[in-house]
This record gives sequence, structure tokens and C-alpha cells, in this order.
Amino acid sequence: MIDVREKWDNIYQGRENSQPGKGDKVLCENTHLLPKSGNALEIACGLGANALVLADSGLQTDAWDISPVAIEQLQAIAIEKGLPLKGEARDVMLRPPAPESYDVIVVSHFLERDLATHIIAALRADGLLLYQTFTRIQVSNSGPKNEAFRLAENELLEMYSSLKILVYREEGHVGDVTKGFRDEALLVAQKK
Repeated sequence: MIDVREKWDNIYQGRENSQPGKGDKVLCENTHLLPKSGNALEIACGLGANALVLADSGLQTDAWDISPVAIEQLQAIAIEKGLPLKGEARDVMLRPPAPESYDVIVVSHFLERDLATHIIAALRADGLLLYQTFTRIQVSNSGPKNEAFRLAENELLEMYSSLKILVYREEGHVGDVTKGFRDEALLVAQKK
């Protein structure tokens, strides 16, 4: 059986010389909430689109992914652009972030429920969490097939209820499902 790291290495090897794309909605629509300086982390960064946005915003940025192949590609882009970004191949479940080590944490399209307490602890006072991932309520076939990797209704709110919620969006099947933000939930929250 193929392990998780090998699976993602194979995916990213097939994308060599590809660009990471733009950051996710949760970050790009809320960059005005970011601090002017500080330390940021993108967890399960893949090719690091969000990490590049964070670093381009002036934050000292760490980008972690289980795939060394993805990190190598991201690090090359960061060096080329002269951005304050350090990529690290890291299994975040085995080595979660240290307590009170980040001013901003971004998680996108990654769901490990047991990591929530570590993420909250890793935020400094007034630190921001920006999180976006797939929901079980969906209108398209995007995202993982395994429901374990999808959020139940309002689950993201519950997971981070100890934080001050600044932005939350989860539209489900309400109204015209051909418009709006569907198949995912997003949250911006602050540690007080």
C-alpha cells in the first residue's frame, strides 16, 4: 500500500514546473485583516499558493507539506521571487506547530480534526486563523470522495468555537446553488 507522502510526491512530480496558482478565497478576500508584520504558517501547503500570498504581504512565512517534492518546487519559486518563505517537508500530525509560535495560520483543503487544538495553541494572542475546506453538503463533485475528509454542517465553527469568529461562510443548498460559495466552508477567527 502506498503511503501518504509517496502519494502526494507522485502527484506533485506529475506537476513539475507548474505554478502554484492564486491563493484561496479565505485568504485573498481577507488580506486586509493580516497584521503588517509577524510570523505566518501554511499547513498542508502543497505548491504553496497561500504561503506565497502571506510572504508577499510581508509576513515571515513557513510552509509545511508532507511532500518534499512540493516543498522543493515552492522553495524554488520563493527564492526566485525573493520572498521571506521557508518550506519544510513535515508531517504536521507527528510534529504539530509549537504553542504561541504564529501570528497567522492558514489551512486550506486539509482536514485533520485532531489538529484543531494544536492550531489554536500555536496562535499567539490576537493571532488569526484562516481556514477553508470541503463540506459534506455539496452541489458539485469537487473535493474528496471520502466523507471523513469533509466537514459536517457548521463543524468548522464548532472546532474553532474558542476563537472570536470574524468571517464565516457555508452556503450549502440555500437559494440559487449555481451562484455563491458552494461545496466548502471558510472561517477567519482570532485568538483572544
